[in-house]
Amino acid sequence: MSKNIFIKQHERGLRFHRGDFVGLLGPGRHRLPWFAELRGIRVEIADTFNVTFKHRHLALLLQHPAVAEALHVLDLKDTQRALVWKDGRLAWIVGPGRYAFWKTPFDLEFEVFDMEGDERFDHPKLDVIRRHADAGTFLADVEAAPNEEVILFSDGQPKARFREGRYVHWKTGRATVVKRVDLREQTADVAGQEIMTRDKVTLRVNLVVTSLVTDPLKAVTVVNDWTQALYREAQLALRAAVGGRELDALLTDKEAVGAELREALATRAEAFGVEVRSVGLRDIILPGDMKAILNQVITARKQAEANVIKRREETAAARSQANTAKLLAENPVLARVKELEQLQEILAGARTAFVFGRGDLAGQVRTLIERDDAPGA
Repeated sequence: MSKNIFIKQHERGLRFHRGDFVGLLGPGRHRLPWFAELRGIRVEIADTFNVTFKHRHLALLLQHPAVAEALHVLDLKDTQRALVWKDGRLAWIVGPGRYAFWKTPFDLEFEVFDMEGDERFDHPKLDVIRRHADAGTFLADVEAAPNEEVILFSDGQPKARFREGRYVHWKTGRATVVKRVDLREQTADVAGQEIMTRDKVTLRVNLVVTSLVTDPLKAVTVVNDWTQALYREAQLALRAAVGGRELDALLTDKEAVGAELREALATRAEAFGVEVRSVGLRDIILPGDMKAILNQVITARKQAEANVIKRREETAAARSQANTAKLLAENPVLARVKELEQLQEILAGARTAFVFGRGDLAGQVRTLIERDDAPGA
């Protein structure tokens, strides 16, 4: 006496006898003895349309040649990941572990990746893979703009550095930190701070610092925030430069102060991967009473300079007159010509009648000149 069981084309039967696996049943009719369950015989039906085959006794089943022949087996280490393609379409992304897939009725392809050497993931169908539902579980990506460099840290150690583009990497379970560094030239305004000059004048100075990151790794590892570090160094350098000068020297030679600050900052900034391009004093703000005093000093100084110039010009004019008088005294003819020139200037614009007689011509002319406004003109 027996009973029949039927296994369809897309099914397989797992035959057990008293808990031990004894064989794999293919499609078709199979005879089992009556009261098979009472004898410890049972058959489990597996549907191959469910491509992944999962069983609590998988390790034992795979020792049977027929089962091993019917299945694709993936055995992935902790550092390995795999892509499973079904009929040319991505079906699964799997991590460490043992996986079994029926060889029929679908065409399966497997790609195994080892992260031990390089965690970066690159693939011709990267966009398709990133859109898969499981991609977020196994993959992470970082975008880098054209003007920046991205540094990827894993467990505190730099693992990758890249610039413009997308960087996709496998998730490993280790702590991952992404640091972005802007490679463009930066301009920072160092806000005014109260500083006392060497001659005890308190003022506020605003500073402009232009800088550029030259070593991104140093910029994110040597200091916590390179912009704040440069800001603090600029404040300290400015206080030292102003405190060592008197107010007059500071106001008259701001370029020298800027050069000194740049030299001081450049040495310190180089230690954390930053190049200081330029430093300049933008504003020097004096207290109200000091402004008034300084204006008075400037006014007095300008007045003194004006007086010096006035005296210099007066001296030059007197010296010129003395030279002219000496020249005229030594040359009577030149004196006579000069006298006639003066007479011409006097008679310019006047109606005159000339009477010439003996004696001094100039004296006669002076007595005979008739102005426009004279009576009878």
